[in-house]
Amino acid sequence: MTATTDGSAGAVGPRAAAASTTNESRRGTAAASGTGGSAPSGASGLDEAAARAAERAAGHLLARQDPEGWWKGDLETNVTMDAEDLLLRQFLGILDADTTHAAALHIRREQREDGAWTTFYGGPGDLSATVEAYVALRLAGDPPEAPHMARASAWVRAAGGIASARVFTRIWLALFGWWRWEDLPELPPELLFLPKWFPLNIYDFGCWARQTIVPLTVVSAKRPVRPAPFPLDELHTDPDLPAPPRPLAPATGWDGLFQRLDKALHVYHRVAPRALRRTAMNQAARWIIERQENDGCWGGIQPPAVYSVIALHLLGYDLQHPVMRAGLASLDRFAVWREDGSRMIEACQSPVWDTCLATIALADAGLEPDHPALVKAVDWMLDEEITRTGDWAVRRPGLPPGGWAFEFHNDNYPDIDDTAEVLLAFRRVRHPDPARLEAAVARGARWTLGMQSRGGAWGAFDADNTSALPNKLPFCDFGEVIDPPSADVTAHVVEMLAFEGLADDPRTRKGVEWLLAAQEPNGAWFGRWGVNHVYGTGSVLPALTAAGLPVSHPAIRRSVRWLGSVQNEDGGWGEDLRSYHDEGWIGRGTSTASQTAWALLALLAAGERDSEPVRRGVAWLAETQREDGTWDEPYFTGTGFPWDFSINYHLYRLVFPLTALGRYVHGEPSPGKAR
Repeated sequence: MTATTDGSAGAVGPRAAAASTTNESRRGTAAASGTGGSAPSGASGLDEAAARAAERAAGHLLARQDPEGWWKGDLETNVTMDAEDLLLRQFLGILDADTTHAAALHIRREQREDGAWTTFYGGPGDLSATVEAYVALRLAGDPPEAPHMARASAWVRAAGGIASARVFTRIWLALFGWWRWEDLPELPPELLFLPKWFPLNIYDFGCWARQTIVPLTVVSAKRPVRPAPFPLDELHTDPDLPAPPRPLAPATGWDGLFQRLDKALHVYHRVAPRALRRTAMNQAARWIIERQENDGCWGGIQPPAVYSVIALHLLGYDLQHPVMRAGLASLDRFAVWREDGSRMIEACQSPVWDTCLATIALADAGLEPDHPALVKAVDWMLDEEITRTGDWAVRRPGLPPGGWAFEFHNDNYPDIDDTAEVLLAFRRVRHPDPARLEAAVARGARWTLGMQSRGGAWGAFDADNTSALPNKLPFCDFGEVIDPPSADVTAHVVEMLAFEGLADDPRTRKGVEWLLAAQEPNGAWFGRWGVNHVYGTGSVLPALTAAGLPVSHPAIRRSVRWLGSVQNEDGGWGEDLRSYHDEGWIGRGTSTASQTAWALLALLAAGERDSEPVRRGVAWLAETQREDGTWDEPYFTGTGFPWDFSINYHLYRLVFPLTALGRYVHGEPSPGKAR
């Protein structure tokens, strides 16, 4: 980490200090919640409404803090999580009536009138989700002739049947003989023998993909088939020809080349030397077990955990083995039980992310820097620091560790986005042990700087994870399998570095240059981990101004104009997930609290506090707030993979509006103010 002018890791650089708007009213004069709920004297009615809304939201958020100091909202995705959980239990022979009944309640509730299931609220029907949901309900005892099931099977046939579903769906069906293994792409375990410099080695894949692919190489090699409890002929367009032949793409292109490679791998499957294959599968088992977290999970996310349990089971690990017991117990912790008896499976859990965002929101809303809730949150986050080396070191050997993960337990994969936001949260709190905090900040900033990719930007988990080849594999037909740099992660890092007094550091400036070059012609930035251009722009503008760009900079003015042009008539902002593959949806969608907040954060950073768009946006937040201090937000505004895997973070509807209202009332955060 580059030293600052006074030799301390946390000193404020001249650019960062000059860029931030100071506002001494951040001291907070409030009330029972301890927040800065009082509007400044002489404030307008809108100022007073914003202050009241912020106070209610802060009170609600404070009441939701866990006694240990963390926050966590539900992480809602789609019913494939629930369906695959039932299929796993059926495969292992541990499916019980209570779990099946509870999951079926949730799955039925999510079905559309036309019989399909979607992957996000208000979205179009999705073939793979519908196939998996249908099979899960068959496991729950729903007969195929029931009206809701007949509508679903008819929708599946009209969409091309099982043959048109994604590879992962057909893998699940192959486990029970509903699809032939021979008609799936091959994924040999010998893949693990490829050296780290060789194309398509496992470290060319994003961390979430490699954690899934390694166990699936074992499944692909073993090709297990459990007895099917019922047929699925009704899901084929032609039951006599369930897998109609498809012509190969021309051999001169990547698709055709990899299709032919896959055919060669199918031949290899039949002749693979037994000793070599056994060695490869044993190496895969060691790789999997070495990456099991202390809570029994893998990577803190459900899909790798599911496939890891299956792979180890196929290699002879019985269900009473400690690794298997811990893995299955971890999967139970992904279940959210509702009051109506239904059961929803979270794909992941987000306590570190939610806690750092909640800390920032409360501090920016005027909570005193040494408020017990903030100190307790920082204490918990300090304990969550990862000080061991993980897979990220493959690309950055020798870099000392010092980051934070997204989940409760994920020491192998700290992520850059969480680390940046955790450090931003730390800088808003006056901690009673400043030496401990400063040491953690120094480690985190050093690690983050070391994870910068060659072009100057940052990805989420790995550096320079940009090979285009993994996306070309026939196996990889769902979501992102690489982790290239993104504008939103890079922006959060740049903002954090500015708060660390490193706005003038050459590495920070390189990040700023990358961001300026990544701006879309319309003035927005693409959002990789949030929906979509509203999120990207809401992330980038606070970073650019913190790093010293004047609000008159042409890139900032273009963004301000774009945000004004896509504001909804009701005063809010929204962007539909369809914007990821249809340009007509860019900046368009029903107003949501989180997306309105992102737009406001961008405009406030750009010096637009008294502009008409900001006033209308703040008014929309104040007017749509619920009595309990939060907002309704059924729409999905988070992403795992753009378009393919969407997320509704249930705490987004609270933390981001509170942050925006707090900055409207109290001004932009200023580096160094809370120390």
